[in-house]
Amino acid sequence: MVSDRRGEVSVPSFREVLRAPVFLPVFLASTLSTWGDYIARITVAAVVFSWTGSALATAATFAVSLVPSILGRALLSPLCDRLAPRTCLVGTHLIRAVLVGCLVAAVTATRSVALVLVLLFVLEFVGGPAITASQILLTDLFPDRRLYARAFGLTTLATQVNQAIGLALGGVIVGRTGDVNALALDLATFLIGAAVLWMVAPRRSEVPPEEQKLAGLVGDLAQGWREIRRSRVLTILLVVSLASALAIAAPEAVALPYASGHNGSPTWGGFLMAAPILGTVVGLILIGRRPAEHQTQLVMRLALLTPLPLLVTIVEPPLTSVWAAWFVCGALQAYMLPLQSAFTLLVPLAMRGRVFGLAGALSVGVTGLCFLLAGWISERTSPAASVGVCAVISLGVLVLLAARWPREEISAALEATFDPEVEGTPPPSTRQPEDGIPRPMTRPGGLSGG
Repeated sequence: MVSDRRGEVSVPSFREVLRAPVFLPVFLASTLSTWGDYIARITVAAVVFSWTGSALATAATFAVSLVPSILGRALLSPLCDRLAPRTCLVGTHLIRAVLVGCLVAAVTATRSVALVLVLLFVLEFVGGPAITASQILLTDLFPDRRLYARAFGLTTLATQVNQAIGLALGGVIVGRTGDVNALALDLATFLIGAAVLWMVAPRRSEVPPEEQKLAGLVGDLAQGWREIRRSRVLTILLVVSLASALAIAAPEAVALPYASGHNGSPTWGGFLMAAPILGTVVGLILIGRRPAEHQTQLVMRLALLTPLPLLVTIVEPPLTSVWAAWFVCGALQAYMLPLQSAFTLLVPLAMRGRVFGLAGALSVGVTGLCFLLAGWISERTSPAASVGVCAVISLGVLVLLAARWPREEISAALEATFDPEVEGTPPPSTRQPEDGIPRPMTRPGGLSGG
């Protein structure tokens, strides 16, 4: 526990997180991997556009990168319950490096759009378990749950920034050096990441044999769903996350047509798309200054506030006002940080691969559907009306969920997670394996609601 001189809980600093054993190289390997992902996506999109001149074919490359990531997380993440997270991460990095090499060959030796899209599909599919393995590895690196919450915030913030950096780097590299060199750099990021993770990442302590009980892939998904449904807390955390997706997706989905309809240049469309992302970065920094327990108390309050700034869009004010409203909406979305952190800590270690994979796939899938729904409403009304309708729908669902918000159950569960010592008993959430590195165990029973 981290306390100040008065014994009150204080927030660990980012410096404490970065000083944790092996975290910094793991963090840098994750950064390289994220850059590689987005360099590959924009490079393939640029290649397809140069071959076809078709905006539809170019857009298809982004769709092809989204769908397999859903399937990969849902179908392959259960492997994280069979293998140590380091093994999963190193394996996926090496396989993806091979696939990028195949992409280089396809780009240089053929002009087959179909082959390039198939390779991109497989590249994104096999990367599915990587996000889940990274989450599990993070819990292994930080047995101190307050440090874990701070580390989770840092990695979430870094992911937002690295996505933008990856897209920017990809565009610059493709423009200045060509698509082959951009893909070669992508290949190098995966190889370097695999080498770093293999050398420094610790092995996870094994899950007790009686807790493994792994089925086939379909059975694994069913087990993950039953684990979520068994806990009222996990269920409502997941549902709140999904209910927020429509309000979160709508601004980005209609930003370009909204700017175009208000005599805005394409630059304004980009500015509007960036507003929620920049707001989220600021929100993550602000909420990260509070203790982890206090962050969780803000989840439902911030969730209810998130759609409200979007209602300004209905009256179609100047673009600067819309940008500010969407920025505020993005800042309020920072509640997703404590929501995801709490969800992670409350899932038993033996079930994390299955539960994380299923929840992540649902989140990505629902977000994709929300993009389509916002676009469909926009075509039949207007971009401004689409944002307003999506905000009202999200707000209505969140109000219903707020009436059933299990505040006491969540507080009790997190209190047991962050303050597990009772009368001098060692914390049940950690144990000392033979190598002396403390690692998380399955959480104690009694945390799930009826």
